[in-house]
Amino acid sequence: MGEDELLLTSSDVYLKSGIHIGTKFKTKYLENFIYKTRSDGLSVFNVSAIDKRILTAAKFISHYEPKDILVCGRRESDWRAIKLFAKVIGSKVLAERYPPGILTNSKLDNFMEAKVMIVCDPWPDRNAVNDAIKIGIPIVALCDTNNTINNVDLVIPCNNKGKKSLGLLFYMLAREYLLANKKIKNESEMPYTLDDFSE
Repeated sequence: MGEDELLLTSSDVYLKSGIHIGTKFKTKYLENFIYKTRSDGLSVFNVSAIDKRILTAAKFISHYEPKDILVCGRRESDWRAIKLFAKVIGSKVLAERYPPGILTNSKLDNFMEAKVMIVCDPWPDRNAVNDAIKIGIPIVALCDTNNTINNVDLVIPCNNKGKKSLGLLFYMLAREYLLANKKIKNESEMPYTLDDFSE
């Protein structure tokens, strides 16, 4: 069996999306996921490690009802992918700056409840992470080579800034969630294409 047959998508699709390209800065937290550092100084993630973590994350969130999943992304590059992910699986989404307190203060107009949170980057999305910690719900975080992972329960190592990378990741997360919950039988039944997720 070839390596591609063991992956959720072909290594070619992964490489074209740039999902494996990290930053010039790397933290000790992400070292285990890094394959090498290129001559230009950029660290590169191991594609099979990314693949395994996407599958692990999809299996983990598939135990939750869509209404109990909240996806947060402060950066504009996150918005298209996370909004479509939320539409496809039926989850909640916050594609903007996270207003502190919306999970902890029931008196707020925009108060909501969640049982699991996915953040696109634990640093710009730290308000969301802090609220999740206060109410004790698990946090799944997309982490680049420069992230720290304090308070994160499940790390998905990836380029968490590129639109194509984010599009591919959320497309696969949505697909695997739907498959795990028997909402679709195979990829051909996905209501949207990979291109829809990444423009």
